[in-house]
Amino acid sequence: MKIAVIGQSVFGADVYKLLQKDGHEIVGVFTVPDVNGKPDPLAVAAQSDGIPVFKYKRWQIKKQPIPEVLAEYQKLGAELNVLPFCSQFIPMDVINFPKERSIIYHPSILPLHRGASAINWTLMQGDKVGGFSVFWADDGLDTGPILLQKKTYVAPNDTVDTIYNRFLYPEGVKAMGEAVRLIDTGMAPKIVQNEDGATYDAMMKKSNAVINWDQSAEAIHNWIRGCDKVPGAWATINGEQVTLYGSKMWNRMEPRGRSVEIQGASRPAIVHKNGMVVFGKDGKMVNISQVQMASGKMINANKFGRDDGGESKIELTSEEKTMIADLKKVWAGILNVDVEITTDFFKSGAGSMDVVRLVEEVKEKCNGVSLENDDVYMNTVFEDFCTCVVKRGRGIEDKEPFEFEAVKMRKNNMDLTIPYQLFIENEFMDSSDGKMFKTINPANEEVICEVSRGTPDDVNRAVEAAKEAFFEGPWGKMNARDRGKLMYRLADLMEEHKEELATLESIDSGAVYTLALKTHVGMSIDTFRYFAGWCDKIQGKTIPINHSTPNRNLTYTKREPIGVCGIVVPWNYPLMMLAWKMAACLAAGNVVLLKPAQVTPLTALKFAELSVKAGFPPGVINILPGPGSSIGQAMSEHPDIRKIGFTGSTPIGKTIMESCAKVNVKKVGLELGGKSPLIIFSDCDIDKAVRMACSAVFFNKGENCIAAGRLFVEDSIHDEFIKRVVAEVKKMKVGDPLNRSTDHGPQNHRAHLEKLVEFCDIGVKEGATLVYGGKQADMPGLFMTPTVFTDVEDDTMMAIEESFGPIMIVSRFMDGDIDGVIARANASEYGLASGVFTKDINKAMTVADGIKAGTVFVNTYNKTDVASPFGGFKQSGFGKDLGEEALNEYLQTKAVTVEYNM
Repeated sequence: MKIAVIGQSVFGADVYKLLQKDGHEIVGVFTVPDVNGKPDPLAVAAQSDGIPVFKYKRWQIKKQPIPEVLAEYQKLGAELNVLPFCSQFIPMDVINFPKERSIIYHPSILPLHRGASAINWTLMQGDKVGGFSVFWADDGLDTGPILLQKKTYVAPNDTVDTIYNRFLYPEGVKAMGEAVRLIDTGMAPKIVQNEDGATYDAMMKKSNAVINWDQSAEAIHNWIRGCDKVPGAWATINGEQVTLYGSKMWNRMEPRGRSVEIQGASRPAIVHKNGMVVFGKDGKMVNISQVQMASGKMINANKFGRDDGGESKIELTSEEKTMIADLKKVWAGILNVDVEITTDFFKSGAGSMDVVRLVEEVKEKCNGVSLENDDVYMNTVFEDFCTCVVKRGRGIEDKEPFEFEAVKMRKNNMDLTIPYQLFIENEFMDSSDGKMFKTINPANEEVICEVSRGTPDDVNRAVEAAKEAFFEGPWGKMNARDRGKLMYRLADLMEEHKEELATLESIDSGAVYTLALKTHVGMSIDTFRYFAGWCDKIQGKTIPINHSTPNRNLTYTKREPIGVCGIVVPWNYPLMMLAWKMAACLAAGNVVLLKPAQVTPLTALKFAELSVKAGFPPGVINILPGPGSSIGQAMSEHPDIRKIGFTGSTPIGKTIMESCAKVNVKKVGLELGGKSPLIIFSDCDIDKAVRMACSAVFFNKGENCIAAGRLFVEDSIHDEFIKRVVAEVKKMKVGDPLNRSTDHGPQNHRAHLEKLVEFCDIGVKEGATLVYGGKQADMPGLFMTPTVFTDVEDDTMMAIEESFGPIMIVSRFMDGDIDGVIARANASEYGLASGVFTKDINKAMTVADGIKAGTVFVNTYNKTDVASPFGGFKQSGFGKDLGEEALNEYLQTKAVTVEYNM
């Protein structure tokens, strides 16, 4: 057919191209005059093809066609007028002239929302279904018979831009082509519009876009998103007209922040870290991400009302000065105006498609500088835009400075900065009830500082932040390799601050500084680096299954993150236990709430500080100090936490498991108590056996989950072994953990020290022989004398229960009784670790095969490595930390089966 295209915009240009592709003859294109010398995209497309282009300022005067315009149009002999997007009134003499008359696109499901602001009203009215109509044009332009309609869902946070780009634009172009094909084949219907339910909605202008606060939060949200970008919904705040953008329902807890009075609103707004929350009359909340001041300046809503004092002027390099000259040419090419430092991009006639072009041209002409569309909307004046581009070129992002309250002190010849508040969504904050608790230095029982004591409400707030990070934020969408980069960066920062971390670990948990430096912190760094390397290596499998003949089938598996995970760690290795669990959790793509032990929270909070500096998005890592009875229990019972990882005592592990089963059958990983046997045969290297046995018991002052809880020494070397052990123990220096020569620091806290003394008293009463120690050291602080017991019978408390302290418990076994000693070692409900010393490989392998424990050390002990799985049997728990197997604790497998034809 011979077609005249009447309209404008990129949409019009794409319809024009489709009609040409379909073989129709475009006899002429009628569009609007140039703006600032800039032709409309439809005109550009037609001119490049040599199609006649006509640019009329108007078609009619007082509803009468302009004769010369009408005559010029009629000469073309069009058989159909196609109006893809038309902002002008077209006289009926033109509409009715072609034999097939005229069709036009309208962005609503007619008869709803007739008028020029149809898309806006679809959103402002909260319609659940939107779409467009192609109809036969009439005098009203939107009341003629329907040719076809297409519908789509309207998402709760759709804006004009999102629904237009997702559906109205791409499907609208296709539909115009489909409509013309129906006309060409004589199959086009003419369905008279039903007036029932018809709406005639006002054209939205700035003057009538004011927000009515006397309605529900959802209605306010719909109004703001319906006016988003153009014309912009506004309110009077602090006596100034402020336009609100980026509206979303805020279905989380009320945020903490600064109050701002809004004229006509029932409650003040709250400016907080993630924007500005406003309230509907129903008490529900809407969050605003950006605001525009009366001056035209756009700012992030979280900066509203803040006097930043202006930014210091950037000193430009010669290359950057050349780049700004290029930017001026880019702006001039888009706007067709002389560009000054005060030129405003949008006030000079730019539109949304110009934003896309600007972003792409900046990338091309400015050494690959990558901008987001919002960078343009937030920097509409040329001078501000240039500053933004220069910053991006230097790798500077417009991030809020990371500021927090901290305790400052000097210890171990270094200045310490210690965060002491809860860490939620990359922000340190007080607990919901403002309560604090004291954390004590076990070396002298002095208060280090007071720390915020979390509550179940704080758990709820952290879970909301974590869910947002996982389902909506950048973390859930991040490439696995980029996730690994963040973890590597965090490990580097931990290494950069390792002396500070080790000092905190020492004063908070009593760890000897040199051990804290090498193991507590050193292995934590190694763990994060190890799992960072796993991020992009988590893979599924393809599985051959039976085919559905004659079709074929393929099954493949995907290993996906669980979502929000809770981690509860003990006080003996505060940072290392955090790393063992959290590194695997993050590598798998999860988000996490971590509860450090109440008596040792400081390295976890310092770690939180470093995670922000590493670039982890808000909500990915959350740290909640406080008691297990409230924080840990709330995490176990929270329905949105899907996995709990716990290291601690067996009784507490059982409680956690029970809670998790009752609420949502969440996945549980438990690393619990131990009573690890160490078997020493007479044919061992006795020097090494003595040295390693002391390490197995007294390492980290016995506060070690895999400590050798009971030694079995073959009868023929028993006395010599004990003699040598006591000699070694007497050499151990007990004292200040910050002293580099100290071997043995204080126990973690007073209650634990008292439990150890009681443990020794019971052992003596039960008939065990106290060879050395057995009491608190005669010095200030929570120091326990390294202790050695012999003659411990199998049925005594000392043989059965874990001491978790520097107490060596030794039992004899008869020479050559391999099976008997294995049976005695296995006669425990625990099965975390074990060890054997012998030069006979057959004995070693027999013990390794026979012992029921998750780890067996042969001629060594405490030799854990980040690549080797770690975890127990029986009541020592289940699940693994470290190694590839640890990833399984934080992943779930999905099987996908596809059927296809050959």
